Amino acid sequence: MNFHVLTLFPEMIENAINTSITGRAIESGLISLNAVNIRDFSEDKHNRVDDYPYGGGAGMVIQAEPVYKAYGYLANHIKLSKDDQSSYKKPRVIYVTPQGDVFNQNMAAELSLEEDLIFLCGHYEGIDERVLEMIVTDNISIGDYVLTGGELPAMVMIDAIARLVPGVLSNEASSEFESFKDNLLEYPQYTRPEVFMGRKVPDVLLSGHHAKIEAFRRQQAIARTYERRPDLLENSTLSEEEREYLTRLIFQKNYDVY
Repeated sequence: MNFHVLTLFPEMIENAINTSITGRAIESGLISLNAVNIRDFSEDKHNRVDDYPYGGGAGMVIQAEPVYKAYGYLANHIKLSKDDQSSYKKPRVIYVTPQGDVFNQNMAAELSLEEDLIFLCGHYEGIDERVLEMIVTDNISIGDYVLTGGELPAMVMIDAIARLVPGVLSNEASSEFESFKDNLLEYPQYTRPEVFMGRKVPDVLLSGHHAKIEAFRRQQAIARTYERRPDLLENSTLSEEEREYLTRLIFQKNYDVY
């Protein structure tokens, strides 16, 4: 899978993504990263890409032309890299903006099926609306807050998407049993020693009985989700027995209130 980023700070993207799991995935050829500096497509002698907004207001706005030229260069580069030109399709362009749909695990899974993804990172007071209308396919946010630029959210999404690409995680099963599996938070994890400052690892995890361990972990995941993110339970897939367990949790909580 190929990640492309249109940014004013390519070194920021490269330094982060070229480390840890994503860095190893790049080295092994499972994913690639291409950070393109929008400033390289400015016609200003000082490589400026921003200007004052029409209508007045605070701050500066990134101009349409350098963004459009950077996108054109990148789209052409992607097209030329394809062996089969007849099967080429324009890549999805994700504009990182607090005005977009909020990023989640299901979205990460969907995007991980793409061969190429372009992330467009804004700065200052944003980007000229005209070029956004021309090239952007997806507006995505990582939460209801404002950051200095789109680089950090882009890196968050690249990390979440990359780990779902086959082969990126050393343990292929690990991505299947972490948070948001079946819309449930991950169950608690324990390691040695068996007793830490008087707190013991649950006996069932030491039993070696895999069916009981799996059932225990599912119940723990349900309980944790109910406690911390009950909104996720509305779309979770639970068995009849698990729904009965959830009902008991809800009853117990209501009883404790009284």
